Amino acid sequence: MNLSPFKKALDSLYDRFNHPECVHPDPLEFVCRYTAAPDQEIAGLVASCLAYGRVQIILNHVSEALDPMGTSPADFIIGHTLREFKEIYRDFTHRFTRGDELARLLAAIRTTLLEYGSLKSCFLAWDRPEDPTYQSALAGFATFLRIAMGGSCRSLLPDPEKGSAMKRLHLFLRWMVRRDAVDPGTWTGLSPSRLIIPLDTHLHAFGLCYGLTRRKQANLKTALEITDAFRVLCPEDPTRYDFALAHTGILGKEFSTSL
Repeated sequence: MNLSPFKKALDSLYDRFNHPECVHPDPLEFVCRYTAAPDQEIAGLVASCLAYGRVQIILNHVSEALDPMGTSPADFIIGHTLREFKEIYRDFTHRFTRGDELARLLAAIRTTLLEYGSLKSCFLAWDRPEDPTYQSALAGFATFLRIAMGGSCRSLLPDPEKGSAMKRLHLFLRWMVRRDAVDPGTWTGLSPSRLIIPLDTHLHAFGLCYGLTRRKQANLKTALEITDAFRVLCPEDPTRYDFALAHTGILGKEFSTSL
């Protein structure tokens, strides 16, 4: 089954939620705090890595992570060391994430900026333009950061070799690549046609409900299957409906009443 019969309802949801005032409550709002690309990509990576748990708690703790960085996360990170990050964030806690792990992520970002100049350049270093998706590039990017963190990333970065859907990193990539009234498209020149759905439990349930997948695990293979279904509707932008579906609040019920 594909979503072609439901395109009108999906477009209606997109039109309803594709407005800047609909961004709150969403960690994407922290990316929108900044106008410079170096600051947006850093805010986006930090916000997406912390985007697990209840949304209000996520927003509170992303704010605690970014507020010490002032008006420019890029300048802040370049201007501090791992030891200083550990001191600044010594009391930070977000569910399974402690200040030491956040400090090591920031130090890894600093390493990336010093070696590649930007997070985008690091990501592109792992990309093969002939690949149909950005999965390989995102896996290489995640692996580089994990190694720069010292290899132990209990809560912030997934291990690409374990078949994870890498939901939070695909969310980050959606923010960076897509450009509309909601997604800022910070990384210009990249095609949204190669994006993969950021698969969480709600979107997995939606996929099962509407026959987009039969897979019981919310892993990478499932994310690819559901993305392929959306690609039938919108080959140039298969994650077009992701924000709207995530913000319906009660995905299946509200979507079904739109049919």
